[in-house]
Amino acid sequence: MKKESISNIKQIKSNIKGLFNGSILVSDFVRKQIPFVVFLFILGLIYISNRFNAESIFRQTDEAKKRIENLRSEKIEIQSPLMQNSRKEKILELLNEKGSNLKEPNKPPYKISNNKD
Repeated sequence: MKKESISNIKQIKSNIKGLFNGSILVSDFVRKQIPFVVFLFILGLIYISNRFNAESIFRQTDEAKKRIENLRSEKIEIQSPLMQNSRKEKILELLNEKGSNLKEPNKPPYKISNNKD
């Protein structure tokens, strides 16, 4: 039991020593794991790139929402006087101010049809 623990401690010490002096990098185990490490590195780059792209899209969406809100308020600001000026009473008032003799018709409109069939 003690012999196994002593050998484990020696193995751990040799692994730590190999890590510091660089000899662990040339071992067969590490050489076999290089493709996996490269794969993890590429996945990390893809993750970082994807995160950057998502944040960029989020910023663009936020800017578009702000522009839409500004355009909506501008539309209401422009539409309000237009609505007031297009009311029937306001149109008649403007016509009278300009000196026009147009007046509101007393008869309702009717449909003219041609019955030659």
